[in-house]
Amino acid sequence: MRAEATDEPAAPDREGGFVRVRVELAYDGTDFSGWARQPGLRTVQGLFEDALRKQPPGRELAGPVVVAGRTDAGVHADRQVVHVDAVPLTAGDRHRLELDEYGVPDLTRLCGRWNRILPGDVRVLRADVAPSGFDARFAAMRRHYRYRVSDAPWGVDPLLRRDTLAWNRPLDLRRLKLASNELVGLHDFAAFCKPREGATTIRQLQAFEWERVDRHLLVATLTADAFCHSMVRSLVGSVLMSGDTRRGVEWPAEMLREGTKTSAVAPAHGLTLTGIDYPPDDQLAERVRTTRARRSL
Repeated sequence: MRAEATDEPAAPDREGGFVRVRVELAYDGTDFSGWARQPGLRTVQGLFEDALRKQPPGRELAGPVVVAGRTDAGVHADRQVVHVDAVPLTAGDRHRLELDEYGVPDLTRLCGRWNRILPGDVRVLRADVAPSGFDARFAAMRRHYRYRVSDAPWGVDPLLRRDTLAWNRPLDLRRLKLASNELVGLHDFAAFCKPREGATTIRQLQAFEWERVDRHLLVATLTADAFCHSMVRSLVGSVLMSGDTRRGVEWPAEMLREGTKTSAVAPAHGLTLTGIDYPPDDQLAERVRTTRARRSL
């Protein structure tokens, strides 16, 4: 049911009278300097925020885009989630836009407009008015990543070269699985993270699995409540060293226990963010409170 027309903005259930929009994106990270806006560099956030300014989901943006998980330069995303707050439009704007009850124009049409502005290596998949309590970053329960590796002696299929790592040694699937299993659980992953002042490196790695999907193609899938900076690539790189027999299968777990920094960081282009999970709408606010609390072992 649409709100009755008035001269005032619709009143969404948000602090400050803003409306929050949840957006899903996909991008090929090859030609991006990562997610986060950086002066003079081509980034996903920079291009998407530029598109939002040209076609905002309200009268104007109320702040920068908030992302569920920042991706490094070269990392891809099948299903990235962001939110953006906007000042709702007023009834006076109805002469040119059909507004919903929150003072937001048709978001399906807006997705089409954003995609016409954006280059082909980033796409807006969908947009919706977010439920109360939603926060793309802090309400997330878990993140899912995929890493693709080819151990073919001739390298990687040319059509897969942008998202698949060429590994120049044969990989033993059994060894990959054994090395990965020892890393699953709640741990301090300092050995596999780039440190950030004031940030914890305690994470719950919920899954780290390997599958050989073709004769020379292997896929790793990793799930955690959150990942530290470079954590996924460091975990994969270390386990690959075990998988090709240059290290024992116990080596990654030994580094984890001892906190020894690993230098075996897999290249970015084999990594893809594949999804973000959120709790039911009535549990979003509690999830945000839990996530913001500093963790310890």
